[in-house]
Amino acid sequence: MPPKKSKVKSHDGSTGSAAQKQPKYPVDWPQLNSKRGYHDQNLSLHQLVPGQIITIPRFWDPALCKAYLQFLPTLPLITTPGKPRKGDAVRVNDRFQIDDAQFAEKLWLETPLRGLITGTGESSGNEMSPEQRRELFGGEVVGLNPNIRIYRYTKGQFFDCHYDDSNLVTIPGDPSIPARTTWTLLLYLTSCSGGETVFYPSSESTSKKNKSSKGEAPLQPVSIAPDAGLALLHRHGADCMLHEGREVSGGEKWVIRSDLCVRR
Repeated sequence: MPPKKSKVKSHDGSTGSAAQKQPKYPVDWPQLNSKRGYHDQNLSLHQLVPGQIITIPRFWDPALCKAYLQFLPTLPLITTPGKPRKGDAVRVNDRFQIDDAQFAEKLWLETPLRGLITGTGESSGNEMSPEQRRELFGGEVVGLNPNIRIYRYTKGQFFDCHYDDSNLVTIPGDPSIPARTTWTLLLYLTSCSGGETVFYPSSESTSKKNKSSKGEAPLQPVSIAPDAGLALLHRHGADCMLHEGREVSGGEKWVIRSDLCVRR
């Protein structure tokens, strides 16, 4: 599917839209801890596109993915409307959304994510200075967006080309932390046929600018296939790359979504 000419956005309800927010009630998420579900060894950040796209292969192991796949279908998933609001991208999937600061904190603290992002848990050979990390992630990363989203894409479902917005959020605590989101976090729980997340470099966005620079070959899209346990991070906001979730042709694509938050 080629990129669209207009700047369509992803309206994800991250700022608390009443139309998007689902009722608040406790969710008994499967347990996360250092003795189950993932391995701290041999995990590192892989920058597929420097400053734009990062993957963490095998972030969750099959046992933890399976535990969540057994649990998530029990949540009240809602199918997105077939006709989006003006300016929004077409998205067809089933989703659940909730503000859950406690679960966001667990995803940050009880998995290797904080260590990988802050540099305290990375394997050697992929090191960055604190200044480089601040530049990469847009500031001091203080946690994850409490707005947790669960996505299920079945055969025929997709998410058209769009950009992810940055949002202002507050991370609860004593004291609370004013923050803004800078990177999207997608945690894939399944593999499937189709369903790739495809990023289009800026020169691919229009037919008039189809080369990286004069005389060079056109920049190619970057395609990331769903892979159980894979964590994908990509920059969003003003510097977000145009991207889409291609149609699933077989199986199901399950994703947990949050965002990296930096102190404002």
